[in-house]
Amino acid sequence: MVKPSLPRIAPHAIDVKVLCRDAARVEGSHALATLKRLAGSLHGAPDTAATWSVQGSLRLVTGAEPEHWVHLQAQAVVPLQCQRCLHTYAQELHVDRRFLFVAHEPLAERLDETLEDDVLVMPLRLDLGELLEDELILALPLVPRHEGACPQPLPMRTGDLEEDAVPNPFAALAALRGRQRDEPGA
Repeated sequence: MVKPSLPRIAPHAIDVKVLCRDAARVEGSHALATLKRLAGSLHGAPDTAATWSVQGSLRLVTGAEPEHWVHLQAQAVVPLQCQRCLHTYAQELHVDRRFLFVAHEPLAERLDETLEDDVLVMPLRLDLGELLEDELILALPLVPRHEGACPQPLPMRTGDLEEDAVPNPFAALAALRGRQRDEPGA
């Protein structure tokens, strides 16, 4: 049974064990401008927020302690610079991740090799803002660009290529070599 959201929990200090034990759901929004690491990858100052929800759950395991699972979902629209036309465009980011929290690092490393979901060491308090920022950064495209064709191509004059052409440094050598072949007795 899912319990109602716990609005009084600060997103920077979530007790994962309590969240999972109570099967609680926490949701809210986080201003993108406050996520400094993410803001460094954006084009311009974001004036929007990421909406997020976190659902905790316990999974019973025969002969072992229950597993503590946290499901994070988040959405945001961020301004990025298209690498084709160099104009700003709005990119939708979606995060849908599950995390298994375990007691210690060796167990996390061992399980992380076999599970598709992320395995993390159980913190005293989970900083949801940091986790949210990490996941939004991972959701950024490797090469930001408009979907399909760019609405505005990069402005370029046709004469620019010819005017700025750098002479080939080997052209003079090729000319000398050509003259040597044309000379009689060569």
